[in-house]
Amino acid sequence: MSENRKLAAILAADVVGYSRLAGADEDRTLARLRALRSDLIDPTIAVHNGRVIKRTGDGALVEFRSVVDAVRCAIEVQNSMLERNAGVPQDRRIEFRIGIHLGDVVEESDGDLMGDGVNIASRLEGVAAPGGICLSEDAYRQVKTRLDLSVSDLGNTQLKNIAEPIRVYSLRVGTAAHAKAVAPESPAALPPTAPLPKLSVAVLPFVNMSGDAEQEYFADGISEDIITALSKLSQLFVIARNSSFTFKGRNVNVQEVGRDLSVRYVLEGSVRKSGNRVRITAQLIDATTGGHLWAERFDRDLTDIFAVQDDVTQQIVGALALNLTEGDQQRLATEQTDNLEAYDYFLRGREQLWRFTREKNIQGRELLQRAIELDPKFAPAYAFLAFANMLDYGNQWSPSPSTSMQQAEVLARRAVELDDRYPYAHWVLGIVELYSRRHDVAIGAAERLIALAPNLPEGHENLGIALHYSGRPAEALGCFYRAMALNPYYPDIYLHFQAQAMFQLRRYEEAIGMLKRRLIRNPDTDVSRVLLASSYGHLGRFEDARREWQEVFRVNPDYSLEHRRKVLPHKNPDDFELVVNGLRAAGLV
Repeated sequence: MSENRKLAAILAADVVGYSRLAGADEDRTLARLRALRSDLIDPTIAVHNGRVIKRTGDGALVEFRSVVDAVRCAIEVQNSMLERNAGVPQDRRIEFRIGIHLGDVVEESDGDLMGDGVNIASRLEGVAAPGGICLSEDAYRQVKTRLDLSVSDLGNTQLKNIAEPIRVYSLRVGTAAHAKAVAPESPAALPPTAPLPKLSVAVLPFVNMSGDAEQEYFADGISEDIITALSKLSQLFVIARNSSFTFKGRNVNVQEVGRDLSVRYVLEGSVRKSGNRVRITAQLIDATTGGHLWAERFDRDLTDIFAVQDDVTQQIVGALALNLTEGDQQRLATEQTDNLEAYDYFLRGREQLWRFTREKNIQGRELLQRAIELDPKFAPAYAFLAFANMLDYGNQWSPSPSTSMQQAEVLARRAVELDDRYPYAHWVLGIVELYSRRHDVAIGAAERLIALAPNLPEGHENLGIALHYSGRPAEALGCFYRAMALNPYYPDIYLHFQAQAMFQLRRYEEAIGMLKRRLIRNPDTDVSRVLLASSYGHLGRFEDARREWQEVFRVNPDYSLEHRRKVLPHKNPDDFELVVNGLRAAGLV
């Protein structure tokens, strides 16, 4: 058999305690492993351009064209396994250990790989913790300047049957591996790509202690309002609601939260509401030591609820020894309602909108309308009612989309008029301005939002989208990277945003990789499949383009390019035509 030497990135993986799992229930273990391979592992390897060299009963050796691809694949698999194992008893979990090495290998005529490069990867897998990833120094050197990673240096390690000690790095699992932010093309992109503050905090959803499950919205609302308040402080790095709320209902310790979200401090607490009284407990914990920096219990009338939220914010500021500027103090001074019933309707309405369904949007709109009737000067209710109308417009949930857009604009402007310092008023106004094709005004609204609340990912997301539709994709990418840093458990739509910018830059291969990753998380997206088909068309991969185009209409039989051309707010119509041209090249339109 002929052989060929080459340098390769090798990933080795196996199942922790496979013999024990198979001994307890072999049929079920094999069935679960087969399902993981078909649903998760093989598609993720394919997305990241990997090639399975060989499989063992419980593991695999995979070759990648780069270490970056191998690391991204490993992190995506391990993150997905964290989600799949949530709620599964420890003794029944399937957990993988993964080792990655860049080294010399021998490729035989049948495609098999042998040599030290393979052996070292296998030994690295053996020293990885369950659910963990270990890299050799040679592999880590390739990714440390390209990806934002959190690692622990395990030092020189003597691996079994390897002559010389190998320096080993352990990667923290729990967030995505993002590329380092691209250099901005103009000063406008500097705010979203600026270095992150060292003081970082996550606010866990407060536990509802009221004995009434229907009061869950109230505890969640308190947590969300505290997150919004802290997000206004530029000296802090505050994790987004979407990410901190992934821990809701889970029995976790703060060290785990700190590792998963890459934060130094964690705020946790509880809410007990009874009649006209409320008890709120809160404690700020150093996630690196588990030590308490501050803890307090507030027993107040409901009329004091906003004072309690302000107290919690100020206590955190004091515990972290932040020196607030006059601008910080002004941003924290938000107008509130004196009508507690209006606030209650607002909390319930906002909670419904976050479900992003037509039915919940109707319910949320009714609740927010009631809040406005009770307090016609309550800016947050106007802002989120405007957002409800934008959801109707964007999703074609309204019989009259133009009316929904008009109402959204009136409500958003009223919210800003009532409270110019309320971040979400500028958030929804920016969305309205963009879809009204007022691109520069939309960019200004997003920049105002970032100035008011530097830590809200919605601000950087809005700015990125506005820049993208204004024909400035490189700057948009920097905004999306910042939004993803603030929201480690980011929604899958962020991958589409990135892919759009890559596509606009004619970086079709990178766009394809991001779109495939989104399809793993959300197979029922039509817009990503359209962009994927067009990317294939531009690259001359016409069969792949036709396959994805067929999938578009399986997912959404009513998909219309003309409708998308009409509603998407491109400043330059040629940007949308770039999508059409890719489809046309493949003979699809």
